[in-house]
Amino acid sequence: MDIIKSFLIKLKAYDLVVVVFYVFLNSIILTYNGRVTHWQVWCIVNTGIIAVTFSIAYFENKHNSKLWRIIHYWYIAPIILFTFKELYYLIEPIRQHDYDWLFIQIDRWMFGTDPTRVLLKYSFPLLTEILQIIYSSFYLLPIILALVLLKHRRYVALDFTVFSIIYGFYLSYLGYFALPGIGPRFTLLNFATLGKQLPGLLLTKYLREFIDLGESIPAGTVNPASLVQRDVFPSGHTMITLIVMFLSVRLKSRSRYFFVPIGALLIFSTVYLWYHYVIDLFGGLVFMIFAMWSGFYIFNWWRKIQGLEEFDYNKF
Repeated sequence: MDIIKSFLIKLKAYDLVVVVFYVFLNSIILTYNGRVTHWQVWCIVNTGIIAVTFSIAYFENKHNSKLWRIIHYWYIAPIILFTFKELYYLIEPIRQHDYDWLFIQIDRWMFGTDPTRVLLKYSFPLLTEILQIIYSSFYLLPIILALVLLKHRRYVALDFTVFSIIYGFYLSYLGYFALPGIGPRFTLLNFATLGKQLPGLLLTKYLREFIDLGESIPAGTVNPASLVQRDVFPSGHTMITLIVMFLSVRLKSRSRYFFVPIGALLIFSTVYLWYHYVIDLFGGLVFMIFAMWSGFYIFNWWRKIQGLEEFDYNKF
């Protein structure tokens, strides 16, 4: 027990989130092993990720070097992306049904119409180009905030930021499991004619193709609606962007003057560009509030176990 405790205590709060989530994924895979292709391989890979997480935490504590500190922060980025892609192979065979019909009904109940169709009437190429570029910058926003905090050596604030980001991502992934969906570009509008109905200027076409590739539907895919990632509710773009906006303001970083306007446009773009229903944005807001509320207590609970000073927004 002492050996296990000595290893656990070396984990940062964001490492703990990774370990707990991958234990959860393995339990889901084992429960539904009859539906998941190559389930043994996924369990082995997930266990390997847990081992890597423990190893990185151990070596940073042992060597206390700048190199290991950087590795310890940045290994989270590929882990988030890998987890996102792993869900592609789990959600559809395990859940088997999409809930776009529910999201559509809720939007129509709230607005009396489909907001994506309304916004289409006011679209024009320059606006589409700008919003597509901003939408595509989504994964850069948390990285930029982390770099700003790292530059100013606000290490505890950075720890909390990294924790909040991965905790937020993993909460949104739970939402994908609970209520899978594919979005209005497949259900309300014609995905095949997206380029003609919502044209951009120079980069829009290529950015869309890059995003589609990340969602497992490269150009020319036959019946993309059946293959696309189930990642609609809650809107992860909305949730994580709100977390970044909130942290930049709450931590009194000058970066807030960049994140607040860009973040607002990015959230608007999720509906304008047909990626999300409006209810997905509300879901992202609710998940964000829960993540920041519960995450603050979880982060400080773990710091207390480690014998560290409690985190305070105004102090670190």
